[in-house]
Amino acid sequence: MGIFDFFKKKKAQYDPLNLKVTDLDKGFLFDYDLKTWEVKEVYLYDWGDNFFTKEFKVSDSSDTRFLHIEEDDELEITLTQKIKVRSINNDLPEYIQENEYPPKTLIYNDMHFYKESENPGYFKTADAKDDQWQELISWDYYDDEDTHILNIEQWGEREFEASFGRIIATYEISNIVPAETQ
Repeated sequence: MGIFDFFKKKKAQYDPLNLKVTDLDKGFLFDYDLKTWEVKEVYLYDWGDNFFTKEFKVSDSSDTRFLHIEEDDELEITLTQKIKVRSINNDLPEYIQENEYPPKTLIYNDMHFYKESENPGYFKTADAKDDQWQELISWDYYDDEDTHILNIEQWGEREFEASFGRIIATYEISNIVPAETQ
């Protein structure tokens, strides 16, 4: 099995009577926070050393969020929404460009966040026709209680994105329904 075989489309390999959050794919539906969400897009991240994560663009028809699934020593699930980088700190992009990394601590929504990791990696859309990966650097910050996450991404030299959200438990996602087959 080659390194990129991990991402090749395979016939569904899940128990339809016991669907888990790790089984999610494009078109799946699930319930979270009294709303039904649909997986609109699937994104893949390659962090090196044979470590991969998935992110799902999800929508409840009025709101769009990003559900990130990381299976390392344990399963970590975050649900975030995009925010403006300058809403964290107006000079944050310039600070990163001058120092090559963001500050160790940040304040957002009156919450203190502490940098936990710096992750250089590669990104692509799961159903992309080509095998073009985009390079990025991602920094994860967690609050005092480890319940909220703040993420900053740098794409190229001058493009920055940020997201804010919370860490959620597996049981908070329920009623997973697979996509209808064509």
